[in-house]
Parts: sequence; structure tokens; C-alpha cells
Amino acid sequence: RKLLILALGGLLCDRVLKRENQYRLVAATRPHDAAYGSFVGAFQVYKRPHCQEFLNFCFERFDVAFWTTAKRWYTDNALDCVMNGLKRSDIVFTWNQDQCKDSGFKTLNKTDKPLFMKELKKVLDNLFMVRNVSYSALASNTLMIEDEPYKTLLNPPNTAVFTTEYKFENMNDNVLAPGGELWMFLDGLARAGDDVPSYVKAHPFGKPAITPAHSDWAYYKKIIQAHGGSC
Repeated sequence: RKLLILALGGLLCDRVLKRENQYRLVAATRPHDAAYGSFVGAFQVYKRPHCQEFLNFCFERFDVAFWTTAKRWYTDNALDCVMNGLKRSDIVFTWNQDQCKDSGFKTLNKTDKPLFMKELKKVLDNLFMVRNVSYSALASNTLMIEDEPYKTLLNPPNTAVFTTEYKFENMNDNVLAPGGELWMFLDGLARAGDDVPSYVKAHPFGKPAITPAHSDWAYYKKIIQAHGGSC
């Protein structure tokens, strides 16, 4: 089966610091799905609407892994929240910030936030060691689903798709809804041949990847070149 590598925050859930203003505005009308932190309830986790149905759908049709740019302590708590009712033993792997590459640059929308990237090559190298499958077969059978295109800057084209980022105050979000655009895209992928990049190229979905046509290409080009990539 094909491998889906899913992000956590931004795709399946949103983590909110309890003292933030938007939390105070929404919390009265929407209970959180989990709470944790160094003091009781410091962070609230809100699952994206239809998260449970979406994950059931994914586990039925794909091998599933999770990879987040967040730290391990957040990863474990968020995963417990979104996997409610599902077996963690069914997950191919769960990676966090420790397995990401720190670009040495900052994100453009938050200039104090390090820009971490997820290298598909690292996944393939790892799976090649534990699965009796050729490297090329692994490469053509893997798809990442992210909320931020910059996280896949170093990867080959058409190996990831990008949804809108989930914010917990959007209680009518339907990105993960049964029969929605993402659901239908993945249903088609599950039925298609083994070449994931060809399917992604033929079925454009979500936010575009970062290419020379991007308005901030000059910035992202520096990052690619700093890590030995060609543009």
C-alpha cells in the first residue's frame, strides 16, 4: 500500500496557548479536545472537524505515518488526542522536530520561528533499511500532506500536497470532511497505480508548491542553495 505521511498541527489539529486572546473568545462556545503543559491546561488541543472520520479513511486505504516539526513532548500529546479510538501500533512511524532539518533561516510569517524542513530522502533511507522494497518503489509510493509548502523545499516535485492551515476558531472547517476535495483526491490516489508523483501532477490539489513563480522565491532559493540544492 502507498504511504501517507501526515502533519499534525495545522492539518489535523490546532494547539493554542490558553492565555492567547483568540482562545478567550472561542473557548466558551467550543470545548477543547485535550489539555496539557507544565501547568494544568496551559495548552489546549482542538481537533480539526471530521478528523476522526478522515483518519479512519486513511488507515483503511494507506499505510500511515506522522511527522511534525514540533517537539517530541507536543507530538506525543497531540497524537494521543487525534488517535482516539485508533491503534498507535498501526502507525508506520512517528517523527518530530528531532528528525527535521533546521534550515538556519526563519519563517517569513513569524520572524522568530526557525524554519524546519522534512526531507523525504530521510524517510526513504530509513524505510529502505527495514522493508524489503526497492528504493525507487518507496519513492514512487509515498505522499506527504502538509499545511506549509516550505517544509518540503528540499524534496522532489509532486511528492506532497498542501492544505489550508487549520485554526481552531474555524468551527465550520470542512477540509477533512467525507466526500470533500481532499477525501476524493486520496480515494483516487489509493485506486491509482504506484506512481504517486504522476498522480499528484495530473490532479492539482490545495496550495501550490514553492517554485520560481512564488512571490518569495528569492528567499526560498537561498535556503535551497544553502543546503546544496539546485534551482
